[in-house]
Amino acid sequence: MSELIDRIGVCVERGKVNIASPFPNDMKGQEGADELTRQALDAGVKPDEILQTCNAGMQRIGERFSKNEVFVPELLMAAKAMHAVMAHLKPFFKSGTVKAKGKFVLGTVAGDLHDIGKNLVAMVVEGNGWEVIDLGVDVKTPKFLDTIKAHPGCAVGLSALLTTTMVNMSKTVAEIKSNFPATNVIVGGAPLTMDAAMKMGADGYSSDPQGAVAFLDRLSIGG
Repeated sequence: MSELIDRIGVCVERGKVNIASPFPNDMKGQEGADELTRQALDAGVKPDEILQTCNAGMQRIGERFSKNEVFVPELLMAAKAMHAVMAHLKPFFKSGTVKAKGKFVLGTVAGDLHDIGKNLVAMVVEGNGWEVIDLGVDVKTPKFLDTIKAHPGCAVGLSALLTTTMVNMSKTVAEIKSNFPATNVIVGGAPLTMDAAMKMGADGYSSDPQGAVAFLDRLSIGG
């Protein structure tokens, strides 16, 4: 049984979605995350055990991405494999059998329509066991505030790809901190730096999805 669980984690890390998926080449024709998860659940493996091995797989691929050992296509395939697993596990989340680590509200700030980086963060964070509430792009401050109010205790991620929209990001961070001082905010995007994030009053900054996961997991452990 442990071998089956391990295989699911490997499929997530390698981006092997299902038996029909041609990626990666060396796993072509093999069962993927989709089939193996169904088999594991049918065999009585606990959903949280499956989630744990998937989290480990996502962490491994995330760390390799941070070191430039793999690139965006590999990360996207890993996220797709994770989504195949989550399709089987979501009923257990809804029933309370499996609990998410927490809630993460995410959006690209007002005036900015870029979503690739945000989407990557959303997929990797969800793959690591967080419930992601993705508000999309061009998100005005009131929408962030209303969503935070609706989800007490959530963490918030703000994305910006344009230097010009960093001003909007700064204003949104200030409003969040003014209305919800205890809410943890992490920011990211091409023009951002840790120094800029701290000047905005954000609690964290990351240049890649794995950094966001590490930030959130510290909150989970601390909480």
